[in-house]
Amino acid sequence: MSNYMMFQKRALITGITGQDGAYLAKFLVEKGYKVFGAYRRSSTRNFWRLHYLDVKKDIELLPVDLIDQTSIHQAIKDAQPDEVYNLAAQSFVGDSFSEPIATAEISGIGVVRCLDAIRQINPKIKFYQASTSEMFGNSSNTKQNEDTPFQPASPYAAAKLYGHSIVRHYRTAHSIHASSGILFNHESPIRGVDFVTKKITDSVARIKLGTSEYVALGNLEAKRDWGFAGDYVKAMWLMLQQKEADDYVIATGECHTVREFCEVAFSHVGLDYKKYVRQDKAFYRAHEVNYLQGDSSKAQRVLGWKQNETGFETLVKMMVDADMEKYQNPERFMKHFLKHV
Repeated sequence: MSNYMMFQKRALITGITGQDGAYLAKFLVEKGYKVFGAYRRSSTRNFWRLHYLDVKKDIELLPVDLIDQTSIHQAIKDAQPDEVYNLAAQSFVGDSFSEPIATAEISGIGVVRCLDAIRQINPKIKFYQASTSEMFGNSSNTKQNEDTPFQPASPYAAAKLYGHSIVRHYRTAHSIHASSGILFNHESPIRGVDFVTKKITDSVARIKLGTSEYVALGNLEAKRDWGFAGDYVKAMWLMLQQKEADDYVIATGECHTVREFCEVAFSHVGLDYKKYVRQDKAFYRAHEVNYLQGDSSKAQRVLGWKQNETGFETLVKMMVDADMEKYQNPERFMKHFLKHV
């Protein structure tokens, strides 16, 4: 056996079927890792993202449910990872209002289950927790950093804040190398259509091709810090390469409204968004978060992470182009989507 194989790093990623899980898997495989992907059995048909990024063949998949402590223990014993990246969550803010208990179980208590399994099996395993800018809520009208007070405005954000806090506890009380990335909004061509950015770009493609007439959206003035998921997974990895664990804001430092996102997306295909975007109060949140903009100076200074490598307009156009191709060349998209086992 070669020295490379003897000392090959091993990583376990929960939420492997999601946007971030797929991009992180690709990043780690390219780094030479042996990657294990934890997935819920009900998520089988979501493997298309891994096929889309041409990485499924390089991953060993393990069935795991974050509400089942036994399955978490078994996955860690099977994978014997050096690093665990917990990206699994009930990830839709809107759904958390109608499913607060399930959200708390998965996005909050699920973090404790992972950390305690590590504590019991191998405390030397390094752990990454996917925290979120939603934890800030409407706490600040200036850029948010690691010291900005949290004021969660949804069950999703509250559950994530519990998970974020328990990471700090295990780091200090049990000396586990556990870090949280407070990631601001990050998008990509493989973003789920339930998210407003993908809803917009998918609608742009259908409107341009004549299969849809308009898109209904909620608050067009909500401001977000949007980056590219492919850039953000590098920050996750960098956190676990540090001698000391810590928490880091990951963001572009730029802020744009939903209206601006629409303007760039529609103009990219030669359309005026004002003719096709309709506001509908049904899509407003019960407790709206109006402004999120991150200050990632700590991550840049300590991790050497580069913010905003993919600019806002480049990101939006990338997503529109991918959706245009999806509808103009459905065979290519379906080839990835149907490879679900």
